[in-house]
Amino acid sequence: MIEKIKELADRYKEEFIAVRHHIHSNPELSYLEYETSRFIQEKLKGWDIPFEVLATTGVLGIIKGKNPDSRIVALRADMDALPILEENKVDYVSKNPGVMHACGHDVHTTCLLGAAKILSETKDEWEGTVKLIFQPGEEKNPGGASYMIKEGALENPVPEKIFALHVHTGLQVGEYSFRGGMVMASADEIYITIKAKGGHAAAPQFTADTILIASQLIVSLQQIISRNNNPFNPSVLSITSFQGGNTTNVIPSEVKLMGTFRAMNEEWRFKAHELIVKQATDLVTGMGAEIDIKVDVGYPFVFNNEALSANARKLAEEFAGKDKVSETELRMGGEDFAYYTHVVPGCFFRLGVGNIEKGITSNVHTPTFNIDENAIENGMGMMAWLAVKG
Repeated sequence: MIEKIKELADRYKEEFIAVRHHIHSNPELSYLEYETSRFIQEKLKGWDIPFEVLATTGVLGIIKGKNPDSRIVALRADMDALPILEENKVDYVSKNPGVMHACGHDVHTTCLLGAAKILSETKDEWEGTVKLIFQPGEEKNPGGASYMIKEGALENPVPEKIFALHVHTGLQVGEYSFRGGMVMASADEIYITIKAKGGHAAAPQFTADTILIASQLIVSLQQIISRNNNPFNPSVLSITSFQGGNTTNVIPSEVKLMGTFRAMNEEWRFKAHELIVKQATDLVTGMGAEIDIKVDVGYPFVFNNEALSANARKLAEEFAGKDKVSETELRMGGEDFAYYTHVVPGCFFRLGVGNIEKGITSNVHTPTFNIDENAIENGMGMMAWLAVKG
């Protein structure tokens, strides 16, 4: 079976590079993936793969092999893009200015479509059922995975396990990485508005200084991490936006802050939320201003089932060679694949797409992110292999 999958992945490589070009050229933001969804549906129709539409733009396909009730496996891909202006000089550059597939979701969708075609053509040679989950909105709270689950993506039938890949330019093309246990952090968003009556910059005694208060608050919030958290418990708090004022001689009446909080322990996560709200409220009101604060709870941590991931790594070594498989580093990034892993055993692995010799090194979420497209053959082949053997 392994040779058949490799042969088909090689045969269809150019077809799916073209698929990737189409998706990359036509990126759509989170929860607006209407054309991408229609494109996926047309592909599945052409291969006689039954499907249904969930969460407005999500697509759930199903392929039945021999003895379809004997094992149920799910494969997932996300399909939304980011609000980034692409700077790549390629024929398939984004046609939607300010929107770009800068996180590789075009690659993820392409690899799952490729795996679907391979699995459909070989369904008389493997046992079980494979569910294909094409989901919207990975890049935006509350995460498209949560909507797909609510609308039944993990029901009728219930998968025993779920696999997903993510591009990584830190891995060279042809390489993969796996990790069991905790692999990525929870991701919550923080929104703070500090208000006062405002006033003349030369007479600060007549108003609370919102700029000064916001500055004090940003520094103060770091004590949440440094003096309340166990230093052996990974956690990050970053204030990433400071908006206030528009001239040199006015203390603004309002300053807005935004940021993110990441953690790998659920008890600490929600304790930290309480500390953030209390510390911010006490400091701001104590300095004479008003505060509106919201902690928008986002994705939980990603937990890879240890046994499933260990077996997937062995299968990857069979597929690509032991020297091409390594251990994924622990990351504080967030991923809504986490929702699936809190319901069924999951394995979230990395697909190498970098190529130093070709200068393909830009990280995800940058305007020059791109991949060595030989990775598409690798990704679709690996997904199909794990579906039938994982």
